[in-house]
Amino acid sequence: MLYLDYSRKQGEWVPNERGGRENLEAISFLRRLNEAIYGNFPDVHTVAEESTSWPMVSRPVYVGGLGFGMKWNMGWMHDTLDFFSKDPIDRKYHLNQLAFSIWYAFSENFMLSLSHDEVVYEKGSLLHKMPGEDWQKFASLRLLLGYMYGHPGKKLLFMGGEFGQRQEWNHDKGLEWNLLEHFPHQGIRSWVKDLNRLYRAEPALYDVDFSQEGFEWVDFHDADRSIMSFLRKSKTEGDIILVVCNFTPVLRRDYRIGVPQLGFWEEILNSDVKCYGGSGHGNLGGVEATPVPFYDKFEHSLTLTLPPLCILFFKKGASES
Repeated sequence: MLYLDYSRKQGEWVPNERGGRENLEAISFLRRLNEAIYGNFPDVHTVAEESTSWPMVSRPVYVGGLGFGMKWNMGWMHDTLDFFSKDPIDRKYHLNQLAFSIWYAFSENFMLSLSHDEVVYEKGSLLHKMPGEDWQKFASLRLLLGYMYGHPGKKLLFMGGEFGQRQEWNHDKGLEWNLLEHFPHQGIRSWVKDLNRLYRAEPALYDVDFSQEGFEWVDFHDADRSIMSFLRKSKTEGDIILVVCNFTPVLRRDYRIGVPQLGFWEEILNSDVKCYGGSGHGNLGGVEATPVPFYDKFEHSLTLTLPPLCILFFKKGASES
């Protein structure tokens, strides 16, 4: 709608009155539509599936935006799925694909979209985009979903992904509900349930989604071991979640991670727990921070066990609150 020349060859479109390719009438319509919706129904959202670099899609009309509440983050989706589809041995060469998303994560009010478009037309289901044997596929899918919940932006997961459907989506068929008779798929469903429960309970995971103030890198330079860590923050000072991702099937012991505060950091979610289908490795409920500096960024640090193909969530002092 935004471009007069979209999917058209030279000579198949007429420039607008200013000589450009923007569809001025469509732009005006979208702005008036969003003003009318938000003016009459302030508790709803309009979301744009927009895949070009059109600026300020989710910014108010009065500052020159299109007025949508959110925009699908297509760049995050493409880079993330491409990264997860790679053999873990090669992921160290591509960790920057995941880190790059933060450079533009706050330019719009983004929604992280794992939609039907990604599991149709022989693209394969989310589960079968993951490489390796079955245990690696399921572990990687849990890691992917956990990473989405930890990353800034609202969440969109298409039906079937929440229990690891094996076949890609077909609008002529129902979902493979029979898979829930099998433990690995039950584990994925339980993982998504607990991700949703954690997300609702912890404002640090959603409170400041659209601003840099809600996110801070701990370390994204450990490409050799394909490990990434970051902090999520709420509007309440000191309300912090530490997220640690191990993108390889290698168990890492005595791995040091920087933290901003001393005290006990409780492990509040671990995708490698056996009830999810994992191997059962972890940190026995949490770790006490020590006054050992982490580079020149943090004065304190944790020494962690990182299970294979796993994501861990920690919260400072959660057991004391």
